[in-house]
Amino acid sequence: MTTGSVIKFGTDGWRGLIARDFTFENVARCAQGIAAYLREQDDASQGLVVGYDTRFGSRQFAECVAEVAAGNGVPVILADRPGPTPVVSYQVLVRKAAGGVMITASHNPPLWNGIKFKPPYAGSATPEVTDALEAYISALGTDSPNSMPLDEARSQGLVQDCNPMSDYTAHLESLLDVSAVRSSGVKVLVDNMYGAGSGYFSAILHGGTTSVTEMHAEINPAFPGMGQPEPIEKNLGQLMAAVPATGAHVGIALDGDADRLGVVDEQGVFLTPLHAFALLALYLLEVEGKRGTLVKSLTNTAMTYRLGELYGVDVQETKVGFKYISPLLMDPGALIGGEESGGYGFRDHIPERDGVLSGLYFLSLMAKLGKTPSELVDYLYDKVGPHHYHRLDAPFSPADRTSILQKLESASVDQLGGLVVTGSDYIDGRRYLFDNAWVVVRFSGTEPLLRIYAEAESPDKVQEILKATTTFLGI
Repeated sequence: MTTGSVIKFGTDGWRGLIARDFTFENVARCAQGIAAYLREQDDASQGLVVGYDTRFGSRQFAECVAEVAAGNGVPVILADRPGPTPVVSYQVLVRKAAGGVMITASHNPPLWNGIKFKPPYAGSATPEVTDALEAYISALGTDSPNSMPLDEARSQGLVQDCNPMSDYTAHLESLLDVSAVRSSGVKVLVDNMYGAGSGYFSAILHGGTTSVTEMHAEINPAFPGMGQPEPIEKNLGQLMAAVPATGAHVGIALDGDADRLGVVDEQGVFLTPLHAFALLALYLLEVEGKRGTLVKSLTNTAMTYRLGELYGVDVQETKVGFKYISPLLMDPGALIGGEESGGYGFRDHIPERDGVLSGLYFLSLMAKLGKTPSELVDYLYDKVGPHHYHRLDAPFSPADRTSILQKLESASVDQLGGLVVTGSDYIDGRRYLFDNAWVVVRFSGTEPLLRIYAEAESPDKVQEILKATTTFLGI
């Protein structure tokens, strides 16, 4: 991508390779489009919150956004340190700002960076918002963005530095009985994956019998030892080994911008995000006695439907991407929203994924029921039956994209993995339904990957479905 070329927002923001796509020139163009959008909304005077993660150059890119916003007369609240995306989003809400910008590529590999835009409601931007942003950015053409040096912007009061952590942690402590977690004696091992969530669990849970040990808490934008800072099984080998080795009761992992959660049980076994979501829903429904709609992406677990039946609540399904879940979470009737990638949002909070709050709720579930993570899974299965899941991320050549699409769109499939196909749809990619199982195939919105998701009643059946699907697609 060169200056003046198209900037597109995917499932959650614009991302690109640093120095090739994600350049200061293109970041400035993006910031100019955001400023123009805010001014057109007539609320630019309410200010723009700007935050950043621990990736290479993130602070400098955030300062670039601040300079362009100030150059357009938009006041800026600039984070004075790296922080999680939900922390920045909460600042948008608490300050009643016109919007927020987070410099992050979330879970992408080290060479990537990106921009997430948060509207005034502090959740993921809807397609309508991102379409408008893209139009404003495109309209800039080859014109240079307006910009004001940071020192000058500070002297004119257009840029105000802030530490967003204290407002956020105080809010979280109002959402659950933190004292019960502090006094539960749980030994917690947190893998920050070198990301922006470092220090949050320690700060919130100190002072009781619960102990928190953090690993990968230092800043290292190369993310050594992992393919990318995504809290999935293949990246959490060190955490999975360390939990039983240290006698920890649970392992908690956060992605690069701490809006996603990964959980490792006391035996060092990774809990899939689908299990984590079902357990968080169970916590709110049974332990906290709350009621409300359960919102899930179509690649999230079918256990949600069984929980809905058991507790008499509705379930709503969306396309993949929290930008589809976020608007539904703004309905006061919604209780929890979750996607397959480990992002979960909750009532009485921002309509946004939050890995820190998700982790605290999981620890509260352990404390209130007095169960280990593996015992919690057994407890869940007693209610909804066994469910197993796996996601396969398959790189593909751009030249093969058309042929893959043709197979997904035109082929008639009667069975996969020995299972009879009982239905299919195109809500997001292609989904095939079976009795007590499903598989979804879709292209990633942020990376050159074909994602294949499957859930069934046994691990062997999941693998059979995945193998049959890749054979069918010729990948």
